Amino acid sequence: MIMSRYVIHDLLPPQVSQLDEVMAGLSRPQKEISPKYFYDARGCELFEAICRLPEYYPTRTELAIMRSHAPAMAARLGRDCALIEIGCGNSEKTRLLLKALQPAVFVPVDIAREQLEASCNTLAQAFPKLSMIALRADFALPLALPESQLRHARRRVLYFPGSTIGNFTPADAHAFLARWAPTLGAGGGALIGVDLKKAPALLNAAYNDAQGVTAAFNLNLLTRINRELGADFDLRTFRHLARYYPERGRVEMHLESTRDRQVSIAGQSFAFRTRETIHTENSCKYSVGEFQDLGRAAGYEPVQCWVDEHNLFSVHYFALP
Repeated sequence: MIMSRYVIHDLLPPQVSQLDEVMAGLSRPQKEISPKYFYDARGCELFEAICRLPEYYPTRTELAIMRSHAPAMAARLGRDCALIEIGCGNSEKTRLLLKALQPAVFVPVDIAREQLEASCNTLAQAFPKLSMIALRADFALPLALPESQLRHARRRVLYFPGSTIGNFTPADAHAFLARWAPTLGAGGGALIGVDLKKAPALLNAAYNDAQGVTAAFNLNLLTRINRELGADFDLRTFRHLARYYPERGRVEMHLESTRDRQVSIAGQSFAFRTRETIHTENSCKYSVGEFQDLGRAAGYEPVQCWVDEHNLFSVHYFALP
């Protein structure tokens, strides 16, 4: 069998921008590091392990929705579309959609090159005739698509699974969708996985698993910064914190310093007090109506929403007029 061929277009900015961004985040009153830096090779491995944990319901629930409804979703999207997947990650859900859809072209986008290559290789084996254009890029920033290679597709559909859109605040999620609308164009669409609001105990357990895999995933962020940016974080003096805040509608993940200390990066020193935290991730939760209102405000029209029987997770399809 001849595998589908693909080329990865690397659209990431130079490494110095990563250093500047991390140092700027650590200089804020509430220290923060973007969750996009979770996903080095080890981070991708740990996230795959998180997705298999008994406490972590989102992956298996969304996968069950896709198994049941991928043909109906494909009918909405149309086989002649360009399917643009943001944050390709594990390709299992994508395989279900591609099998039902058979798009004109598939455009996976991810910031982690190792994950992008692994996903493309898996899909190339499963779909040897699939036309793929892979982009290594930061999807939180404006993104220029290879227009000349998409001209034969009659419409464009954004596929954003995994509730990754929950990593944005609602205002940033609105800005993200509004920014994509002109790129998708009139008649385009968006298929988006969204985690739903639910009991705090269920959410807190999902982000504080008994095996400590999520803690290792969070702390690996500091290991990466030490390795790639020459920092001197002592992981023994930081611990994982995750909590659902109902009034904010989101889970927040932090790394908490367990003692006073100084951390050095590129010759600059950052002071940490005991119990001071680095905010590493938000995971916003929505009701179905809240997310439909968000999409509508960004210029999209809600068309259909698929929800599991326990009302844990949703997959929304929006159209652009």
